[in-house]
Amino acid sequence: MSKPTTDRPEDIIAQECVAVRLRMLNRVVSKIYDDTLRPLGVRASQLNILVATAKFRVAHPVEICDRLQLDASTLSRNVERMKAKGWLVVVPSADGRAQPFRLTAKGRRLLQRVMPLWNEAQQKVNDLLGAETLAVFDEAAQRVRGESSSP
Repeated sequence: MSKPTTDRPEDIIAQECVAVRLRMLNRVVSKIYDDTLRPLGVRASQLNILVATAKFRVAHPVEICDRLQLDASTLSRNVERMKAKGWLVVVPSADGRAQPFRLTAKGRRLLQRVMPLWNEAQQKVNDLLGAETLAVFDEAAQRVRGESSSP
């Protein structure tokens, strides 16, 4: 990072803030996925939840929030929308407070239908950011999750 040319907080923050740059990159990348997936009526944020749910089979909100680093209200709002679209269904549980959920058959079909569009979005992002940048992102994600980057 180069040193800001002034001592003004707005200049320093604008030039050096990691959060500012990551949020901008997130918006750009999310827009690519959202625009590409739009014909199927799914957003990238919803797709992440669908994929995590499919991997858990029966997903507990706490697990999904932890895995995707979401707050409970964001997850709840998205789950409600996806239930309304028929992609998720709540699974009865012994604990009435818990609201585990799973993919419906319609949700599984959506994941299959998403693949060609997801591949298209993935390629656009790969082309935009390049392999080296994506490798750095992968390493950073592993660090955040506490995973080792060694084999």
